[in-house]
Amino acid sequence: TIAKFKNATGRNLKPIECHDIMCKIGEVVVVGGVRRSAMISLSNINVRFRLNAREVEAQTDPRMHVIDFLRQNFELSSPRVGCEHGVCGACTLRVDGDIVRGCLMLAVQLEGSSVETIEGLNISGEISDLQQAFHERNATQCGFCTAGMLMASQDWLSKAKTCSRSAIREHLSGNYCRCTGYEAIVDAVYKVAIARGISSVKEDA
Repeated sequence: TIAKFKNATGRNLKPIECHDIMCKIGEVVVVGGVRRSAMISLSNINVRFRLNAREVEAQTDPRMHVIDFLRQNFELSSPRVGCEHGVCGACTLRVDGDIVRGCLMLAVQLEGSSVETIEGLNISGEISDLQQAFHERNATQCGFCTAGMLMASQDWLSKAKTCSRSAIREHLSGNYCRCTGYEAIVDAVYKVAIARGISSVKEDA
């Protein structure tokens, strides 16, 4: 049997001859009357993209997630590996202008895209006022969630037309802080929103 399939980038892979073994990734096949999960070792794929305003490229296993790819190949420490289920928000980064979970996205999906992490935003000065507000309100605490919180906060600040503490809490609800520093974080984001000229609205009673 000859199996033909595409990898995560949509590129056609070479036909693979499947005798009594697996044919496709993720497919369940019957071998000798026993159902088994299909697994194939794929060659690394070269990925080219823009990382924090620099053109870069590196090879990756087709199954590697963005969070591991960036940390291992480019020594970026700000995106953190937390829950690995897209729940805690510690791995939040920006791809083509939108925040994403680095633990849910495959590295091969970065081909041709623009990726930004806190390291990049720090160099550009885009969030210098937000970082200062976090520092003043002691919103960093242990620091594990801080990069993800800053990315999510800046995402809200860049899109918000009006400002309220409840709106900030809702937007940051996908980012966990184990130190329970939410009030300080909301304080910091609210302060920056007002300073940036975002109109405050009355909170619901």
